[in-house]
Amino acid sequence: MAREKIRIKKIDNVTARQVTFSKRRRGIFKKAEELSVLCDAEVALIIFSATGKLFEFSSSRMRDMLARYNLHASNLNKFNPPPLDIQLENSNLVRLSKEVEDKTKQLRQLRGEDLQGLSLDDLQRLEKLVESGLGRVLEKKGESIMGEISSLEKRGAALAEENSKLKERLMTLERGKTTAFGEGEIVATRDGISLESALTTNLSSSASGSLPDDFSDTSLKLALPFSS
Repeated sequence: MAREKIRIKKIDNVTARQVTFSKRRRGIFKKAEELSVLCDAEVALIIFSATGKLFEFSSSRMRDMLARYNLHASNLNKFNPPPLDIQLENSNLVRLSKEVEDKTKQLRQLRGEDLQGLSLDDLQRLEKLVESGLGRVLEKKGESIMGEISSLEKRGAALAEENSKLKERLMTLERGKTTAFGEGEIVATRDGISLESALTTNLSSSASGSLPDDFSDTSLKLALPFSS
């Protein structure tokens, strides 16, 4: 069954008129956005409700669109259109302004701002972007932490090796001092043993009267202190 065609005339009921205005306004804004995306066209809409409330839509900055419109209208009045290079420059300016505005809006939404008017699909898509970005941040943070740990471990190993070398050097120096002191004791002991043996031999020889000729001087020298 075909739908009944709605007669285009003013709706007398105030409530029905407001509901119809709200639905039609959203629909025309959606169509304008689709036209802008599909045809790469610059579209701007300005609507004043019966109560005087302003509603607007613009595929780029409304201020730039109005400036472009005023420039175009002024040129039409003067019958002197701008050169082609200026038109292209203005078009590029509008396009870049729109890109900057879109990126700025996207950045605000990633920060959790300016979320009014987003549908459920838009919010879910934004949530996936935030989760993906958070995952990359955590991964990079983990790599940075592991790098710091590895650097500290290498530094600790280098310090331990240096400490071991210093201990080994200190022990070598201590062994050298101990060896030198011990050799001195051994020499002194040996000298002491030799002196004692010589004295014993000399005394024995004197007592027996059989002192060798080569020890006569030594015996006399050793006996001098005692004869006094």
